[in-house]
Amino acid sequence: MITKLMNTPILPSEEIRISKDSTVSLHFEVSLPNGTIIDSTFGRENPVTLTIGDESLLAGFEQVLINLKAGDTRTAHLPPEQAFGTWNADNVQTFSKAQFSLSEPNPVVGMVMEFADKGKNTLAGVVCEVSDDVVKVDFNHPLAGQEVLFKVQICKVTPKGQTSLTIK
Repeated sequence: MITKLMNTPILPSEEIRISKDSTVSLHFEVSLPNGTIIDSTFGRENPVTLTIGDESLLAGFEQVLINLKAGDTRTAHLPPEQAFGTWNADNVQTFSKAQFSLSEPNPVVGMVMEFADKGKNTLAGVVCEVSDDVVKVDFNHPLAGQEVLFKVQICKVTPKGQTSLTIK
């Protein structure tokens, strides 16, 4: 198989390293230190493709990819600050239970609900406490405050400004 970039053949032995604006095809796995898998593409036939720096991947995850090349694998332990952020008590909001009467009259702990912010953006929150009068909702990412393991296998790297064509 020969990959062709802008009419220039790129042989499989050439080392194109991942950098900002590279398009990368990869398989990944995000797991907790106890082995619980959060998400993985390793069981899928096709890898995912993304562009470094387009914000489709968190910055801490992107940093793991920099300078890798096709065929490389890496597992990185990411602290909360480089993964899904630290848990922030200010992201837990208290609402009057009466505010839930139309949308969800009986909220229960663990229920995921969607809310609209002042800009009409949708935010997901998890009900974390229910009493007779109030409902507390946690708007932190579910993995906030947790260390994660990020495992990647790089399948293909295309430099910025070039498109790839695979000839079989």
